Amino acid sequence: MTAAWDRRSARAPRAPVVVGAARAEGDRDDPLRGDDAIGLMTTAARAAIADAGGRADELVAAIGRISMPGGSWSHTDPGAEIGRRLGCGPIGRTLHQAGIPQQGLLDDACERIGRGETDAVLVVGGEAAARTHAAKRAGVELDDPTFDGEPDDARSPNVAEIVTDAEIAAGLYDPPTVYALLDDAFRAAAGQAPGERRDRIAATWSAMSDVAATNPHAAFPTSRSAAWLREPSDENRLIALPYTKWLCSQLHVDQASAILVTSLALARRLGLATDRLVVPAVALHSGTAVPVAARRLLGAWPAMAVLGEAACAHLGRPLHEVDHAEVYSCFPVAVSMVQAALGLPDDPARPPTITGGMAFAGGPWNNVVLQSTAAMVERLRAEPGTTGLVTTVSGFVHKPGLAVYGTDPDAPEPFVADLGAAAARATPAVPTTADHRGPATVAAATVRPERDGSRTVLVIADAPDGRRVVATGTGLDALADAIERDGLVGEAVEVDGVALLG
Repeated sequence: MTAAWDRRSARAPRAPVVVGAARAEGDRDDPLRGDDAIGLMTTAARAAIADAGGRADELVAAIGRISMPGGSWSHTDPGAEIGRRLGCGPIGRTLHQAGIPQQGLLDDACERIGRGETDAVLVVGGEAAARTHAAKRAGVELDDPTFDGEPDDARSPNVAEIVTDAEIAAGLYDPPTVYALLDDAFRAAAGQAPGERRDRIAATWSAMSDVAATNPHAAFPTSRSAAWLREPSDENRLIALPYTKWLCSQLHVDQASAILVTSLALARRLGLATDRLVVPAVALHSGTAVPVAARRLLGAWPAMAVLGEAACAHLGRPLHEVDHAEVYSCFPVAVSMVQAALGLPDDPARPPTITGGMAFAGGPWNNVVLQSTAAMVERLRAEPGTTGLVTTVSGFVHKPGLAVYGTDPDAPEPFVADLGAAAARATPAVPTTADHRGPATVAAATVRPERDGSRTVLVIADAPDGRRVVATGTGLDALADAIERDGLVGEAVEVDGVALLG
């Protein structure tokens, strides 16, 4: 029997609550038979509205805003078309491009509801990247409509916060390589040898693949052994040391998700069931960032620690006591840095995921946090009385986000905030340069195989005057071998601008 809302609840009438959540997938066997991104997002949105229960027409009428993360698609106002398909009246539309934390969309929804701007916000996102990729391989031209317009809230990140001129000059802006460098810095700071680090990553990702194998929504639900994941092969090529293909997020997936957030007052008015409600306790993100090369501490994430400390203070307990966790898992070092910053256990036998992670459950480019949140809503409903943590990584561990959810409708008001100023203050920075010539001390290094069989060595290093250098070089086999065998952090190299000489 479904319980109705207890009207004696101490929670304020304008407190935000998650009333509906859903995911949608394309055709895994033949992506070309599946829907485009707008179709998948509309399917997820309809399912989230149905998931809330109650009177669907009244819920649709109450939606005052559709909020979306931008995607790999080219629509400029997709919210208007999704609203039209759902039968919404005039609505506000928010579109946040990549580089703005996905958690920020959920935080914004909570704040708008709390201020009384609207009674309901639909947060929806999705990709049809597998379909697009399949069409390209098959030589098929997709004739999907594009929906253009001007949403009233369109935001783009400040690119200067993401990458420095030194990184651009060195060509250091592809995610696997940047994350591989961060992984090397983390490894060195943890006192791990390269082989030990690879063993630990492979064990954790193997356990995550086991979780994905039980997840009906996973794009790649196959268990993989640690040995298979660790070693390069034809099916698992090396991308950038220590990352093979299946240690990286898989972007070519057709996945969408939708989260329907309403005020407590609306949930009561519509008679929505208490046991279907999921309640945010904290919803935090940082809207500012320090570029990778400019961070003094390459192997740590102080900005995430700021969010963690604030969350613990509000909750009155450490985050490792939260029952379930979905830690953003684009690359292994992102997981490791979050675990270290938030005090979460780093135990390969207890992988920090309920979905299987972005390599196996799927990593739809700018929609992963919504996928994770929908999964967490399902888990908490299945295990009432428990709590769940969802974390966000934006950029190259630039802008963190986290949320903790529970199922108690009488819980205190949520703590919703952008802690960007505090995160920036906590992140020590150094100047960068593309003009240093002479010796430099390696702070992080990786090796990237090229299509012609050569190997490129990339380093982030410290010049004697304290400036940070980014340099690359090909044909440096002795350095490449040393990085793979023992690591190069702390060793001296010669650079000429952005050219690594040896």
